[in-house]
Amino acid sequence: MTIDSKFRRLTLVAFTALMLACAGHAVAAEVPIVTGEQWTKSSEDVKKAYLVGIANLAQVEAAYAGNTPPSDAQSFLPRLSKGMQGQTLDSVREGLNRWYAANPGKLQRPVIETIWFEMALPGLKK
Repeated sequence: MTIDSKFRRLTLVAFTALMLACAGHAVAAEVPIVTGEQWTKSSEDVKKAYLVGIANLAQVEAAYAGNTPPSDAQSFLPRLSKGMQGQTLDSVREGLNRWYAANPGKLQRPVIETIWFEMALPGLKK
């Protein structure tokens, strides 16, 4: 399987997961939050699909905003993008794997929170 077809497959999986999460006009309380429990039990392909979904969400918001990006008060995505510069899907996935392995008592922590506090915020200080 080529890299291009793997990427397409991962993108399709991420898109499908996003669409399923939005099905039925779910309210915020009904949308499940992926935690370290799900992360540590997931395959590497599923982990990549989750990360591709987050990256796609950031790209969609950037495209929607066009030449008038939202302020930091309106969206955390501009800061997330800056803080994650230089990271790849694999480096983020491996970083999350290491963090949850080193912190088994914190498996209830949402993955997006771990990305923010352990990767993006330190990246903003560089």
